[in-house]
Amino acid sequence: MNKLFKNYLFTLIIFVTNLVSAQEENKQDISTKENNTSSEVSVNTDNAFSNQNQPDFSTPKNYLLGGISVTGTNAFSEASVISYSGLKTGQEIKIPGDKLTSAIKKLHKSDRFSDVEVFITKIEGNTVYLEIAIKELPQLNEIKFIGVSKSKEKTFKKDTGLITGKMLTENLITSTENYIRQFYIDKGYLKAKVNISTVDNPNNANQKNATVFIDKGKLVKIKHIDITGNKQFSDKDVRKALKDTKRKFWGRFWKRSKYVEDNYEEDKKKLIEKYRRKGFRDARIVADSITWNEGKKTIDLHINIEEGNKYFYKEIKFLGNKTYKSEDLQRILRIEKGDVYDSKTLEERVKGDGTPDSDDITTMYQNNGYLFSQINLVETKVENDSITVEIRIHEDDQATISHVSVVGNDKTNDHVIYRELRTRPGDLYSKDNIIRSIRELGQMGFFDAEAISPDLQPNYADKTVGIEYSLTEKGSSQIELQGGYGSGSFIGTLGLSFNNFSLRNIFKKEEYKPLPLGDGQQLSLRLQASRFSTTNSLSFTEPWLGGKKPRSLSFSVYNTKQYGFGGSYYEVDKSQELNIFGASIGIGERLKWPDDYFSISNTISYRRYTVNQFNFGSALSFDNGTGVSNNLSYNVTLQRNSAGPSLIFPSYGSTFSIEGKFTPPFSLFTSKDYNTNNERFKWLEYYKINLKAKWYTALVGKFVLMTNAQFGYLGNYNDKLGEVPFERYFVGGDGLNTNSFDGREVIGLRGYPNSTLSNFGGQTAQTSEFVGATVYDKFSMEIRYPITLNPSASIYALGFVEAGNAYSSFSKFNPFDVKKSAGLGIRIFMPAFGLLGIDFGHGFDNVPGEVGKSGWQTHFIIGQQF
Repeated sequence: MNKLFKNYLFTLIIFVTNLVSAQEENKQDISTKENNTSSEVSVNTDNAFSNQNQPDFSTPKNYLLGGISVTGTNAFSEASVISYSGLKTGQEIKIPGDKLTSAIKKLHKSDRFSDVEVFITKIEGNTVYLEIAIKELPQLNEIKFIGVSKSKEKTFKKDTGLITGKMLTENLITSTENYIRQFYIDKGYLKAKVNISTVDNPNNANQKNATVFIDKGKLVKIKHIDITGNKQFSDKDVRKALKDTKRKFWGRFWKRSKYVEDNYEEDKKKLIEKYRRKGFRDARIVADSITWNEGKKTIDLHINIEEGNKYFYKEIKFLGNKTYKSEDLQRILRIEKGDVYDSKTLEERVKGDGTPDSDDITTMYQNNGYLFSQINLVETKVENDSITVEIRIHEDDQATISHVSVVGNDKTNDHVIYRELRTRPGDLYSKDNIIRSIRELGQMGFFDAEAISPDLQPNYADKTVGIEYSLTEKGSSQIELQGGYGSGSFIGTLGLSFNNFSLRNIFKKEEYKPLPLGDGQQLSLRLQASRFSTTNSLSFTEPWLGGKKPRSLSFSVYNTKQYGFGGSYYEVDKSQELNIFGASIGIGERLKWPDDYFSISNTISYRRYTVNQFNFGSALSFDNGTGVSNNLSYNVTLQRNSAGPSLIFPSYGSTFSIEGKFTPPFSLFTSKDYNTNNERFKWLEYYKINLKAKWYTALVGKFVLMTNAQFGYLGNYNDKLGEVPFERYFVGGDGLNTNSFDGREVIGLRGYPNSTLSNFGGQTAQTSEFVGATVYDKFSMEIRYPITLNPSASIYALGFVEAGNAYSSFSKFNPFDVKKSAGLGIRIFMPAFGLLGIDFGHGFDNVPGEVGKSGWQTHFIIGQQF
């Protein structure tokens, strides 16, 4: 302490001596100088003032700033430097004072100048004139990367800011070197080297050229993972718990044995969690290290574990619960006395596991209004290998919702959003209702489901909570404009789909942007034409008829004409014509029982088929290829949809539907004999049953498993009439229904050419006309991974296995006689164009009528299929 005091006193004496000496010599040094390492007072004003007229700056004094001059500029103008400083002619400044110091700091922090000094050049009465002397930092003129690809070079430039025109600082060089080096270290290149060298630009003294030398070296692999201290788990079990830290061995291809420090740290946490889930509450890693092997191409990891004792639950007590009985809470907890102590599972059962459908005690309370409840876990007693746990509950009062608001909806009207919300002012707070509201908003397709964020605004004083839903709108309309050449003819298509249409504003010119939007209605228009066919369709859906209940109204009209071939493949014969006109109207309603995920729809549809010398390529054709057929049917569909939150990429829930389609049994009301196909098919008779189900299950990380099962059957009332030539199932290929309004259902089965599994007429896979099936089944599994869920372009990759088949009759139906396939694919959803994708599927079985397995097939997906 005495030594420190003496040093301090000596420094003080020197300072005072210098100060007195400076006053005696009447030298007024008031200028501030700052560079990238220091700040000091160092400017002599003898050139500006005589000894008799030098002002006294020992005490601060206010001046008006009369003018500013700048010296040392090269790349920057005088006005730019003054602007960076923040000083302005005519302003009042204090010398010495904060404004002058602040100006120096602003110039320095702009990262454009290496040295900055300010001089007083003249004082006239109460007016002061300043000179800012700068030394500019050199600019980057040319940047070369050596040792990396062009694409990686662009990435590094973007991430580090090392770009042409940037002012070159030591900090920029150092931070860039560190960033690139760490980038490769994080990928397992532990010996990566990065060096940036600079040289003067011969054409400009204030510019430099930079060269970035990168040597990422060899990927450092883990040769051994040595485990010590483990008795309860084998070495194999411990290494298995290290999910992203794997040792090198021959044949490993699914996960590389590279060392990444962040992954290793996370894996150590997972290892301890594995122990604690098995009751080893005190388990810890007491030491771990890395050693380099000879040649320094591989490393060994050494992990020393202290397992501790295995614990069990002695007793679990509930304290403070008044609303729910302890027996009710115990049914949620599902942990009994004597069970292995698992703190992780205990916490998940009490506070939730983070999933939307978490079944836990906290969620149970919050779904009943107890927003302000507090539930704590306390270990009250540890005896030998037994632990007593108290679950202490402070219920507090129930909270009600004070107000609900939405922000971010520029196109969609408020009432369209509010009618989908399950949280309303005056209701008790419910976490489940918030999650359900997020799901409903995401299913509308108007908003980015991943970005829907409810902001809770609790007010403990009056036990209320406000909720504000923050939304990000995305494009909800699609346009299809394409042209192509096929079958000897140009084919042009125009399709418009407005999924947030507003019919009530159709006569308001100011609402056309380009069409009136915002009321959640759907309007679709499609026109397609070629020399051989024309197709026109229009459909409209109002999801909330009357605006008060979720009751939908939909209708559609369509017409298609197809012509036959003439004397050659490219010649049109319009005397051969198939004309289909159809219309439908339907009412749908959301149900409350068994739960409000259910809905039912009822549709009446009519189709008229006019056939003139047109050959279907089927034994079920009209006599002489000419006739008229009428199809009047009633369709009822019961479905349940709990998938969410996104319409494009669901990660939980399921969809299920059962559909029945029926025509009147005309033949049962008459004794007429049907001797010709024209008589049989004048009024179609059939019934049709379809079952479809999908399940979405979140897996590890962002992976989602989608499982799918489907079944369809087309039957008849009268065996004498047999099956109808329309309404059939066509299995195989991409599953796209290319505007065939004959009632057919196209079922995709990747790995096989389109519709070829419904070939019962002896055609080859190259023939485009098939009879179609009356029975089909399909089963599939997809592993999906989201690459990006950005609303402007959502992309996910998938791998699939699926099986299915088509059958000519129910007597030949065999659910185990299926065609199998597997493959990979990708989906891209862009709001303006809908869902696009490509699949590469390998069919393991043969196509009917051909020898050998189907093999690899490429399928393009165009259109909105979810």
